[in-house]
Amino acid sequence: MDSVIRVEKVIQDFWTTSPSNSLHLGTGEKAWAMPHVAIARGDDPLFLRNKEMIGPFLWTPEEAYALAFPETPAPACELRVISYVLPQTPETRADQRLEKTMPTERWARSRFHGEEFNCDLRLHLAETLNRAGHPSVAPERLPDFGWQQSERFGFASNWSERHAAFVAGHGTFSLSDALITPWGQAVRLGSVVSRIDLPVTGRVYGDDHHAWCLWYAKGICGACATRCPADAITTGEGHDKQACMTYILDTTAPHATKTYGTGATPCGLCQVKVPCEAQVPQELL
Repeated sequence: MDSVIRVEKVIQDFWTTSPSNSLHLGTGEKAWAMPHVAIARGDDPLFLRNKEMIGPFLWTPEEAYALAFPETPAPACELRVISYVLPQTPETRADQRLEKTMPTERWARSRFHGEEFNCDLRLHLAETLNRAGHPSVAPERLPDFGWQQSERFGFASNWSERHAAFVAGHGTFSLSDALITPWGQAVRLGSVVSRIDLPVTGRVYGDDHHAWCLWYAKGICGACATRCPADAITTGEGHDKQACMTYILDTTAPHATKTYGTGATPCGLCQVKVPCEAQVPQELL
């Protein structure tokens, strides 16, 4: 348990001290609330199940590790996936709840500057573990990280932070495809694969990837569909990734760039003013 605490301390200390953990508003506000950590085994069968569902291009932890250390690959059983959650701050969520068609400035800045911090954190954690003698890699930062076409799910990346977080015990998927965690679905995620012996986090929801979504679990809610200005979420079909991305690329991203001076692709209106904004719905606990 001490080793998990040390890994969590590395993440939390960087969250506390890094200048990049900022919305760059001149107020000193951090981009994210306090991070939370969970650990998965590299040979957890769910990683292979995810690969079978999404496509052969999706890396397992063993494959991602081998890309970083081709001369000294490691068996999956010796690897751990360190997954962390970066929750949106209460102030960012409160602003975003008031909007119906465009992301707020805080939300756009968290997507842009906050993701810059997330990338810094991935690399910092991997480098810290490497220096301590535990070869580690942030798969999302690998040169070969990118997007391909999944037969079942449309465009998809070859490393999924959400799926890694699901396997690690952080949460389950919503109707909107966001991950519902104990801190809600208004979050960003990151992960590092490390050759280190860490105790894993239990999945209280087992293998049920929709256990914490009211719509899938009980057939009620659908609030995220109502919140979507692009009609890209329906209770019949779930999340239409192409319609979602088209609205972001054509509407919200140009608006954020012009209005707030940020890049990236913000929207996130479906992640707030819903029962799973900042918690797992009480009916499902």
